[in-house]
Amino acid sequence: MADNDFRYKGNLPVNYEQKCPLVLVLDVSGSMYGSPIDDLNKGLKKFQEEIKNDITASSRLDISIVTFGSQIDVVQDFALVNDFDMPKLSVNGSTKLVDGMKEGLKILDDRKEWYKQTGQTYYRPYIVLMTDGYPDYDQDISWLEKEIDSKFLGKHLNFWAFGVESADMNMLKKLGHDGSLVQKLKGTDFVKFFRWLSSSMTSVTNSKEGEVIDIAPQSEEANPFQLKV
Repeated sequence: MADNDFRYKGNLPVNYEQKCPLVLVLDVSGSMYGSPIDDLNKGLKKFQEEIKNDITASSRLDISIVTFGSQIDVVQDFALVNDFDMPKLSVNGSTKLVDGMKEGLKILDDRKEWYKQTGQTYYRPYIVLMTDGYPDYDQDISWLEKEIDSKFLGKHLNFWAFGVESADMNMLKKLGHDGSLVQKLKGTDFVKFFRWLSSSMTSVTNSKEGEVIDIAPQSEEANPFQLKV
């Protein structure tokens, strides 16, 4: 990677804890208008609050948020939870899902390069995709399927995909692979979902190399999915 293409060039590490990069790629298309986007914003705030409550997770979990509608926005670049205010999301047109994932993958590659250049170790990254509808007709799902397949099987990342209400679950299942997580949420209770996600990420960031992590919800009441994990 050429220096002039390096997104995080010149940034200094906050600490030298082993980092766990997490990219949230979130659907903010028009169908999220009203209570869904309000609930999503509440869930994101809960996620940040719960990560802050764990000393290890808050010093290791490196979070970025990419939104996709009719445009793609990095609404939060990589940072530890104590170093940013959670942005308030708003709806934005259509569903450029693949373009959103491309941006998420790009900034993740740049972040990994930054870790290497600054002498930081890191866990295998996580990309979490959440969508409530169907991708726009011009979105190249076949390309994305192959890209995730290559990176997942090459152990370059972990991929989790979640569908909300009228999401195209057949498409999401094609993107998922053995060992990845593809689930449909119960309604739009994003607070419950992000509680589960914060618990899972806390477990990951407190784990040791090669340790198997149990991400199943602790109770049926805490399960945000239509099926058990």
